[in-house]
Amino acid sequence: MRQSLLNDTLTVSGLSVARSGRTILHPTSLEISPGDRIGLVGSSGSGKSTLGHALVDDFRAQGKRVTHVPQSPDEALDPLRSMAFQWREAEQALGLQPGSADQKTLFSTLNIEGSDLRRRPWGWSRGMQQRFVISMALMGTPDLIVLDEPTSALDPVVAAATMDLLDRHLGSGNIAMMLITHDLGLAARRVSRLMVMEDGRIVECASTKELLQRPQASASKALVAHRSWVELPC
Repeated sequence: MRQSLLNDTLTVSGLSVARSGRTILHPTSLEISPGDRIGLVGSSGSGKSTLGHALVDDFRAQGKRVTHVPQSPDEALDPLRSMAFQWREAEQALGLQPGSADQKTLFSTLNIEGSDLRRRPWGWSRGMQQRFVISMALMGTPDLIVLDEPTSALDPVVAAATMDLLDRHLGSGNIAMMLITHDLGLAARRVSRLMVMEDGRIVECASTKELLQRPQASASKALVAHRSWVELPC
């Protein structure tokens, strides 16, 4: 596996993952340009999250600025620590000076300004917790943010509002986004390129419009065939 940063484009070649002697991610190559909006979709167990974690780990190992937002804020927040403490911990992890991250702008963008940072996570709503996690992921101005089912723990209205706020922030810079989801409706409204995974392989990659109108792989056709995704608000 080889990686490089060429003309500000993140590239990976031959990335694979094996566990207990079994290949769960077959050799995968892709390019991510500044500002890209990529959706990684597929059924449960297709390898989406495995690829996402592998990309995050390997790009970080190469010194790239890549952040990850998990499915639930419970995976990112310590229930026994205040939100202020967790913000400081994130700054330290990124090598930032305490208070140097533009908390005011990020909180305003994600509509959590004025929240009591002395509280622990359970003192905030689930939607506010997830927006806080997203703000921590954005504080270092990453090259790429990987969101792994970021709204599955939220109700549809809160999920849509959260994604709208994130879209607005990302649109002001060159941060690339990879949205990992089994929800084609969510991806269709948020990304310009779709990659479909099946059995640990990317079986199709095309513009969102092209894939939705003319899916080629059987896995893509199965996803598109469930037309209920058209009505979802996210």
